Amino acid sequence: MSPETRIIIIAKEPRPGFAKTRLIPALGANGAARLADRLLRHTLAQAREAGVGQVELCVAPDVNAPFWQSLIRAGQVELSQQADGDLGQKMASASGQGLARGTPVILIGTDCPGLDVAKLRTMAASLKGHDACLCPVLDGGYSLLGLTRPAPELFRNMPWSTSQVAALTRQRLRELGWSWHESAQLSDIDEPDDLHHLHQHFPELLQESSPASAGKTTGDTP
Repeated sequence: MSPETRIIIIAKEPRPGFAKTRLIPALGANGAARLADRLLRHTLAQAREAGVGQVELCVAPDVNAPFWQSLIRAGQVELSQQADGDLGQKMASASGQGLARGTPVILIGTDCPGLDVAKLRTMAASLKGHDACLCPVLDGGYSLLGLTRPAPELFRNMPWSTSQVAALTRQRLRELGWSWHESAQLSDIDEPDDLHHLHQHFPELLQESSPASAGKTTGDTP
């Protein structure tokens, strides 16, 4: 597959109390951060292996933090700083800058381990015949949005982290008159109830994530 699509991963540094905070009741702050670290590394590995184009980590809070420099040392990954504002402003800025480089973009987070190499390749290929692509998740949001040209209205005044996000995105795509490819629903990992999905399908991502192992620092996991 020719490298034609930029994958932009919107990511937080996996610090205790900063990343995956909704999982703290189940895992503790350190356990949630360790899981965030594993999810991030899994996502990055899948994006790189997909081989559809440049991989970019668009990060918070500080692009110059040693964590990010260490993470990208082993591979050809670009780093960028997230824009200020809500999630929509961050995604609009990241996608706009990526599209300005002359290729379609795929925006993903780090919450959906089911976005594997095959799915990323399928979604990237779909942009050759569609204006956009969308991967919805079971809670009503989405884990992936691909674009062939800028559309700030897809991100503006969106009730993020609610069950309305995917439906409103579809409505706005229709209003734009765009065609889009949509995948089957996947599961993302946001709330304690979502952890059963990891137990069933990705048990390796739960290693060292329990409160019992809370003495270990985030950066120690491979």
